[in-house]
Amino acid sequence: MMSSPIKAFIFDWAGTMVDFGSLAPVRALQSVFALEGIDLTMPEARADMGMAKRAHITAILGREPMRSHWRAIKGHDASPTDIDHLFNAIGPLMERAATECAVLIPGAADLVKTLRAQGIRIGSGTGYSRDMMAGNLPAAAAQGYAPDLVVCAGETAEGRPSPLMTWKAMVDLSVWPARACVKVDDATVGIQEGREAGVWTIGVAASGNGTGLDLAEFTALSSEDRKTHVTASAEALREAGADFVVNSVADIAGLLPEIEARIAANLYPGVLPAAIHI
Repeated sequence: MMSSPIKAFIFDWAGTMVDFGSLAPVRALQSVFALEGIDLTMPEARADMGMAKRAHITAILGREPMRSHWRAIKGHDASPTDIDHLFNAIGPLMERAATECAVLIPGAADLVKTLRAQGIRIGSGTGYSRDMMAGNLPAAAAQGYAPDLVVCAGETAEGRPSPLMTWKAMVDLSVWPARACVKVDDATVGIQEGREAGVWTIGVAASGNGTGLDLAEFTALSSEDRKTHVTASAEALREAGADFVVNSVADIAGLLPEIEARIAANLYPGVLPAAIHI
């Protein structure tokens, strides 16, 4: 077995390893708001992507125009009871959507094989609760992706952008120091999580929330439109603090020598400008 100075990779799920375009959360959020007679737009659903779903719902209801829209329809501002109701209702919707969208992003399984061949541990974290992941996990495993560890929303005192889920993954995987670990995410809040945790961060610009297109839609774009979408997504990830930005996890194997060289040189995450590979 080859050896690498990288101790672990910690991957996000939707938009990073499965569900090209991160569609499942949007579908579930739009469905649960529709049950209340409210149309939730895609930009509203995507604005806080990556957060635990209770926090995600809270953020949506606390922002205009949804705050005023809710008040106009319901006659009052959204209360903690309203948030509890929506969160309880979204669970089955999220599980169903996540299972339906649990197709591995091209290159994900191959990357994991490459990492494991070098003795690198595979962790993961998600804004989904454990119940919401019930169908996602076996579907991913059947396609060749079964991480060593899954940390779900609600299993730490706080979710993203706090570093606690990444730290829990590192503790449970028995890996350290933080600068020998890598966090991969498609959402800016996930990159912020990795920065707070002190690990290297890789943003995936084409496959996730920043573009919001499924694989067929993304592939059908003209080269100019594709570049426009990916460039905007990459810039948001760079501003969030990503050390590296790539199109998708299929491009990460090519980054390994650079990350390993930085670790060997005793460099720390967040010091050098983002390296954009799109």
